[in-house]
Amino acid sequence: MGSVGRLHYLTMNAENPTPGDLALAPLITCKLCLCEQSLDKMTTLQECQCIFCTACLKQYMQLAIREGCGSPITCPDMVCLNHGTLQEAEIACLVPVDQFQLYQRLKFEREVHLDPYRTWCPVADCQTVCPVASGDPGQPVLVECPSCHLKFCSCCKDVWHAEVSCRDSQPIVPPTEHGALFGTDADAPIKQCPVCRVYIERNEGCAQMMCKNCKHTFCWYCLQNLDNDIFLRHYDKGPCRNKLGHSRASVMWNRTQVVGILVGLGIIALVTSPLLLLASPCIICCVCKSCRGKKKKHDPSTT
Repeated sequence: MGSVGRLHYLTMNAENPTPGDLALAPLITCKLCLCEQSLDKMTTLQECQCIFCTACLKQYMQLAIREGCGSPITCPDMVCLNHGTLQEAEIACLVPVDQFQLYQRLKFEREVHLDPYRTWCPVADCQTVCPVASGDPGQPVLVECPSCHLKFCSCCKDVWHAEVSCRDSQPIVPPTEHGALFGTDADAPIKQCPVCRVYIERNEGCAQMMCKNCKHTFCWYCLQNLDNDIFLRHYDKGPCRNKLGHSRASVMWNRTQVVGILVGLGIIALVTSPLLLLASPCIICCVCKSCRGKKKKHDPSTT
């Protein structure tokens, strides 16, 4: 932690500004709390150079660690052009030690879950990371734990069954390319996000799911992309018909609200566009007058 402790918060100012410089320095608006702060209370991210107040950034990181399941912590600005990711040194400086250790543990567990050549020993008291030999995709492979020497199946984590399939061995099936982790078909209680492959558990609620990690919206049953389906027409036909989890009346009310918002925005645009066209000459005259006044002020006086 020695090198991490020496990391300083990057700001737009020089090293150790004097109190007089801080008093004259302009205030910067934080994109999270929308409050104006001085530069000494702001932190600039190394990768994307986005700047936020340190207090908001600390709260954001602690929330991202608790709910991110070890996934990379991205820049809190949703419209960040550089799509920055926070470095571990930055995280260590802004969160308590126990939170940083939790982040490292969750990150390692996520890496093991996503690695097809590593898996956890199923023995509760062991929890050793075991190497998995390469084989045909979707086919079970014999895995031997280097600590307890248990021989188990790489897919179902049961004791190795050379002559028996995983389905006959136990009802749990291995992860598939469609994302199912436990259970069978659409009734699986745990699945993977179709985009970032993070594990998601659904215990109640509707079938329209949003991944906390990548903000991707999809159908829980068929993993269909719902990012652009604002009217939820996906649940009007096909195998997922009437499986949204809401009554037909609530769905129609939601669609009515969306249509009302779109119509309202259209009416506002129609009303304001003529007014803007009428006011544009006045705006242009005001801008020209201000420019002429500035030019006269800067021109040398004639004798």
